[in-house]
Amino acid sequence: MSSQDPTLERHFKGHRDALTSMDFNPNGKQLVSAALDHTVMVWNFRQQMRAYRFLGHKDAVYDVCFSPSGNLMASASRDRSVRLWVPSIRGESTEFRAHQASVRSVHFSHDSQQLVTGSDDKTIKLWTVHRNKFICSLPSHTNWVRCVRFSPDSRMIVSCADDKTVKLHDVQTAATIHSFPELKSHSMHVAFHPSGTCIAAAGTDKAVRIYDIRTRKLLQHYTAHGAPVQSLSFHPSGHVLLTCSADGTLKILDLLEGRPVYTLHGHTGSVTTCKFSNDGNYFASGGHDKQVMVWRTNFEPVELCETLEVTMDTDYSQPHDVTVSVPQDSGEEEEEEEVTTVHGETEESQGARHNRMSQNGDGPGVASSNSGTSDDVSATLQGMKASMNHIITQLDTLTQTVVILEQRLSHAENKITELVNIQRRENQ
Repeated sequence: MSSQDPTLERHFKGHRDALTSMDFNPNGKQLVSAALDHTVMVWNFRQQMRAYRFLGHKDAVYDVCFSPSGNLMASASRDRSVRLWVPSIRGESTEFRAHQASVRSVHFSHDSQQLVTGSDDKTIKLWTVHRNKFICSLPSHTNWVRCVRFSPDSRMIVSCADDKTVKLHDVQTAATIHSFPELKSHSMHVAFHPSGTCIAAAGTDKAVRIYDIRTRKLLQHYTAHGAPVQSLSFHPSGHVLLTCSADGTLKILDLLEGRPVYTLHGHTGSVTTCKFSNDGNYFASGGHDKQVMVWRTNFEPVELCETLEVTMDTDYSQPHDVTVSVPQDSGEEEEEEEVTTVHGETEESQGARHNRMSQNGDGPGVASSNSGTSDDVSATLQGMKASMNHIITQLDTLTQTVVILEQRLSHAENKITELVNIQRRENQ
């Protein structure tokens, strides 16, 4: 599976409470993380670029993800809201009240046009990204919804909840396709296999289960951890599953051999979140120790695994241990110098701020009758800054529009190619 053991590539510390979620930007240049400290942070892999701390949520942030296009992030919070962010220093964001209780989970569809959310109000909801328009509710669970995820083709959604079930839903009909009962415990996290044929569930009973959604049978069952499994992530090849647990470790499971092959030690305390990068060359982890760790997989390239075989954790051979140590921070003040705080302002709050500035004589092009040359220069600079910010915002909007048009054009080209191929076959 690998030419050498996984290695710790980098580590970051900037959160002030336990991490809850993380995701790689599809461009491979950034990692976003969320935590109980009410913040979202974006870590840039270029050494000369600082991390960004996004402020906007009023309570713990439970989930965060990048859109497949990479130009937006979505975050879900205990404050009952979902925020859409532009991952830049300007901090533009859109907030909408999504549920009547804490929002535990949020995820983008593969075309970046829809969002699915899950909440403690026991509901699952679909939204459009544009204008945050509500589409529909999916058949609800009878207890808190912990995690919701789109399938790779976005035709299905998998969810898990504290009612001890994992459910499959059809997006088109908004109907529940199947319910997998988790009799011993509830699941904390679910994910689709890259092929779209299987799902994995992380259980509070220390187990990881993989189900075939075609036969609706349990395919694989792992009991490698010594405490509840809190998150998991499939490698893009589908050969490997990454898991993390309250036992303080991460595990790498070889799904073809049906056994754990690595146990990774490095975090102090519970490991709450883990994620593979889109190219599979890296994975990240975070936990109660507030650390963000980025690991290099060192896996050999393999082709996509389309199907998994039935195994039931029968091989209990000891996985290889990999232990890393992380230097301790020298203090909060030094840490702050490496982080740029960004206040996530909506368009409404930006407008209100500009109005207050104008009323106080601090707005662009406005100076009091007592102002001297320095005040005139300051007002002029503020006016230029406001104009530049407006231009940049317009360029961002134009860029997002171009991305959407490119996606639609690609889809149309695929349809045309498909129709041409059908016509050719009929002519033959």
